[in-house]
Amino acid sequence: MSKGRKLVIICFAILGAISAGLAAPSLLQSLFEAIQRATPVPTQVIPPPDTKPKATESSAKTGSEDKQTPSSAEADDPAKKPEPERKIDPKAVYERSIGEINRQMGPEQYPGSRNPATIFAVALLGLIIGAGIGNLVYRFFERTGERWDKMESGDKVTLFLGIFAGIIASVPFLFIFTGLGNVIAPLATFGLTIGFSAMAVYALRSMDEFLPWQRNKGRSRRSGIKILDTNVIIDGRVYDVARSGFLDGQLYVPNFVLDELQHIADSADPLRRQRGRRGLDVLRHMQADFPMEVGTHDRLSPDLHDGVDARLVRLAKAIGGDIVTNDFNLNRVAALQQVNVLNLNDLALALKPNVLPREPLTIAIIREGNQPGQGVGYLDDGTMVVVEHGRRHMNETMQVIVTQVIQTERGKMIFAEIPEEEEPDQEMRRRRAKGSV
Repeated sequence: MSKGRKLVIICFAILGAISAGLAAPSLLQSLFEAIQRATPVPTQVIPPPDTKPKATESSAKTGSEDKQTPSSAEADDPAKKPEPERKIDPKAVYERSIGEINRQMGPEQYPGSRNPATIFAVALLGLIIGAGIGNLVYRFFERTGERWDKMESGDKVTLFLGIFAGIIASVPFLFIFTGLGNVIAPLATFGLTIGFSAMAVYALRSMDEFLPWQRNKGRSRRSGIKILDTNVIIDGRVYDVARSGFLDGQLYVPNFVLDELQHIADSADPLRRQRGRRGLDVLRHMQADFPMEVGTHDRLSPDLHDGVDARLVRLAKAIGGDIVTNDFNLNRVAALQQVNVLNLNDLALALKPNVLPREPLTIAIIREGNQPGQGVGYLDDGTMVVVEHGRRHMNETMQVIVTQVIQTERGKMIFAEIPEEEEPDQEMRRRRAKGSV
């Protein structure tokens, strides 16, 4: 971890701890009140204190006769007349007061909001969150800076003009949104600014060929992106080369190459289907072990119905990348258009050991050669060695002497002979001379 990254993380961690510690009392109190509001409050509906209970049905029945047949004395006495029955007003029914409910639920103030231990725990949580946010902020600005350094000057001008156009286009909406409040209006204007800027940058990038700062512009700096060809993916050796560290930089697979691989994997021919599936497996392993992008730059090489190889060359010229292939024809076409090509066949030839004439080799002769008396063996890297008079030593491991090395487009071919081995004609003549004596 670099010193700058450590400094940013420490600053954000300290800022998070201080902010969380200062806001701890109010935060805990707000959380406590939210929990209280979310908790259901028990209420009880009671009648007014002066309301009399109604008589039961049995008592009503027993006293119904007395009420229906009052005595004449009671009827004549005005002082003993029954009082009229009081009606209960529905509005008189009320609930318990809020103060009584609060006294039953507990205190309004959270007792631990000012506790030093609680504030320390909240500050520690703010420290951890601040450190995480600082790490994310540093990574964001680091990646942004790397992309900015890799951008061409023309692309920087396009980005600047697009952002400026987005800001100018969103200014009138700031006055339109003033009635939405001091919070919603700036947020809405900021969102429109981002949207207008993205649209302006996309529009300018789509007109690169007509812009004066982008017209006839060649890639002065190579991006280091390695574009993989269909043949090299099916071959499979590119995975071993990348694992060994000889293939650095960002790996890129266009979508049209992936479509071609899928088409081969779905072929009716068993051999082609097997080759296509092997290529897809190689891509899966490479994507798991190395950083790889798929189809992000394909817009720079649209489909003009001119074939996959032509699109690869145009894409490599557009992004300043290198084509990784083992196709001889693609290698020639890309070289004519000044596109750098990494040919795995050339790499394999360069890694083969150099063999000089009169140098001894230990080889196993495994089959006959094309010429009479010849035997053929192979080195560990697959180089074929033709041994003169080696047919008599089939399935034997012998030491031979190199006589000639021939370099071809497909590789090297070595000719050798067995040391101190007399030719059959010379041995026959010697036997005949001894017999005549």
